[in-house]
Amino acid sequence: MKGSMRKMLCMGLTALSMGVMMPGAVSAEKAAITMPQKMANGETVEVYYRKGLPLTAARARAAELKRETMVLKAGSIRREGSKPLTCDILFEKDVPVTLRDGTVIYTDIFRPVDDKQHPAIMAWSPYGKEIGGQWLDDVPGRAGVPQAATSGLEKFEAPDPAYWVAQGYVIINPDSRGAYHSEGNLNYWGSQNSKDGYDTIEWAAKQPWSNGKIGMSGNSWLTVSQWFIAGEQPPHLAAIAPWEGFVDHFRETANRGGIPNPVFPEGIFETFASKNYIEDQPRMVVTHTLLDAYWQDKIAKLQNIHIPAYVVASFTNPVHTHGTFAGFRQIPSKDKWLRVHNTNEWADYYLPEHVEDLRKFFDHYLKGVANDWEKTPRVRLSVLDPGHKDVVDRVEQEFPLARTQYKKLYLTSQKTLAGAKEAQEQIISYDTQAKQPAVNFVLTFDKDTELTGYMNLHTYVEADGSDDMELQVTVQKLDKDGKVITDPVTHMPTFSEGYLRVSQRALDTHKSTPAEPVLKHTREDLLKKGEIVPVDIGIWPMGMKYHAGEKLQLTIAAYQPPKADSVPPFGIAKIAVPAKGYTFRPGEKTAMKTLGGGHTEVAHPELAVKAPATRNKGKHIIHVGGKYDSYLLVPVVPEK
Repeated sequence: MKGSMRKMLCMGLTALSMGVMMPGAVSAEKAAITMPQKMANGETVEVYYRKGLPLTAARARAAELKRETMVLKAGSIRREGSKPLTCDILFEKDVPVTLRDGTVIYTDIFRPVDDKQHPAIMAWSPYGKEIGGQWLDDVPGRAGVPQAATSGLEKFEAPDPAYWVAQGYVIINPDSRGAYHSEGNLNYWGSQNSKDGYDTIEWAAKQPWSNGKIGMSGNSWLTVSQWFIAGEQPPHLAAIAPWEGFVDHFRETANRGGIPNPVFPEGIFETFASKNYIEDQPRMVVTHTLLDAYWQDKIAKLQNIHIPAYVVASFTNPVHTHGTFAGFRQIPSKDKWLRVHNTNEWADYYLPEHVEDLRKFFDHYLKGVANDWEKTPRVRLSVLDPGHKDVVDRVEQEFPLARTQYKKLYLTSQKTLAGAKEAQEQIISYDTQAKQPAVNFVLTFDKDTELTGYMNLHTYVEADGSDDMELQVTVQKLDKDGKVITDPVTHMPTFSEGYLRVSQRALDTHKSTPAEPVLKHTREDLLKKGEIVPVDIGIWPMGMKYHAGEKLQLTIAAYQPPKADSVPPFGIAKIAVPAKGYTFRPGEKTAMKTLGGGHTEVAHPELAVKAPATRNKGKHIIHVGGKYDSYLLVPVVPEK
């Protein structure tokens, strides 16, 4: 990079203690820089970059760069305890792909051992195309995915080559730009990453083993990549299978409700390995707190997606729930399907019956198999019922459900939710510095009721002692005794949330509906002393069954930043794989190497971005009754 193309970042102790770096001074190691970057709208933005893990870090679990081709034999295994291969696989390691700007990235390719042409499925991410910095073994209980469920050839969150090659597919596992040995700087989605995915798909379609039809699969980051890359309309991308992933990075994860949250991005950043620089998105979160050109570039072009899509969502993912439903609803494809599960993204993705279901989808659109896939119900819905039995795969025609009846539950001074508002104006308040700075409102159901869809809290608020408020709103189910019901698998409560920095309360009236407020995020309107303002706080979609006597609890609380340990300890698991040859026969004595390191192994801990202090001070006052039309709008679903 030329000197004119970057500014060094100040390493002062004050800036570091705030978790924010200021441009101007030079780091001795040049561990952090800014670079001008052109966004999709043509505007140039100075984007922060910094160094991530070196490839030598144990936590990175990096593979050496070595181009080679080998046949992985049927019956061999990648790891002790993993599923044996059911067929021979031609494995091409570190195949170079040259992108339109001359940058070379590297991809692994798994394909049938023949000279025929096959469809391919690409899994796009920077996590490492072999083991890499994130792996299911890092997650408690492997998130319910037995090691024997897959071969271990898969990259994290991606399709298992052992299964798909046996079904006549090619699996393409790239390390995206800047990841591991791939050239360039590592980017988070956006226009650059999308174009790189486009180029790789078009490269793959020209290979002699390709039938010209490429699909995409995988969950989380790999799903977000699908929304973005498909939005660029690569001619040979024939179908996608987004399995839980957001579409609007600002609104759905980084600055949800306008509140900067760098904790999750920072935890993920610390698992990335690169020879070059990595986009310092955690720092962009805390320095670009409005929906500017940078964040506009992080919104997928859903309006451009006309190809078939098999979309999988859940109601319980704190990062992906809203975006997955939004993606399904907003893409104009006439061939789209939605399945809503009741477990977690990883367990659902690798469940054998769901793998078979996905194969039927890809067989139809990538192979042209007449298998009646198009007769699959357009929506298969789960409805959660903690304490009882969930509804799974209920056939519906659309989402949200057309038969939904929206009902207003009014907030009362008695801290209940009622069918009518109080005649007199009342106030409810809490001290933001209290041990539990929150207020609960409860409704007891007099009959069995299903609430499935979007919720909106419309209320009037006032700040006593501050010019802003940061609110966290939660809706959850309680049993007949008013106790939280935990999930029998995760032992965690099931709930849906909404967030708001009140200064960013302005609505985009063209996109908002009564049940789904959409915020502009283009300005801040700070509060004046004694000012009472109406706010709409969208609560992510939920499908929940309440039985007579059970309760719905609405909690309005002062926002508390999440703790750093909310991100799994990625990179810590020790993974033993063959030192040479990639797979081996079960029971065979072979030289092994162990990959994995310490969770605390961070490239530059002094540059870690911490959650900024909240704007909450003094008291939060909620106005109800009389002229204050404060209510929770809920989606009541009558039985068919």
